[in-house]
Amino acid sequence: MPSLNVKKNDVVTILSGKDRGKKGKILKALAGEEKVLVDGINVAKRHTRPRPPKVPQGGILEKAQPIPVCKVMLICPHCSKPTRIAHKIRENGTRVRQCKHCREEIE
Repeated sequence: MPSLNVKKNDVVTILSGKDRGKKGKILKALAGEEKVLVDGINVAKRHTRPRPPKVPQGGILEKAQPIPVCKVMLICPHCSKPTRIAHKIRENGTRVRQCKHCREEIE
C-alpha cells in the first residue's frame, strides 16, 4: 500500500479544480486509492427519499467526495505556507515530516 504525505486532521489547500484556492481539513486519507476526503471540498448533492430508520426526513444531502492527493498541498502549521514535504529521520530511527520552507517538524 502506498504511503501519503498528508494525514487525517492536516490542513491543506486545493491546487486545481472547481475548489482551487480553498482550504480545508482532511477528514479521511484513503491510501489504497491515493485520495483524501477534505471537509467542505468537492461536495456532491444527493436527492434522498425519506427512509425512517436512517433518514427520517428526505431532502438534498451534501456529501464530500474524495479527491486525488496530488491535487492538495499541505499547509505548514508553523509558517502557514503551502509546502512540499521532506522526510527526516531522527536519532532514534523514527521518520518525521518536515516543512521545506521553515524546516520545522510537522507532527
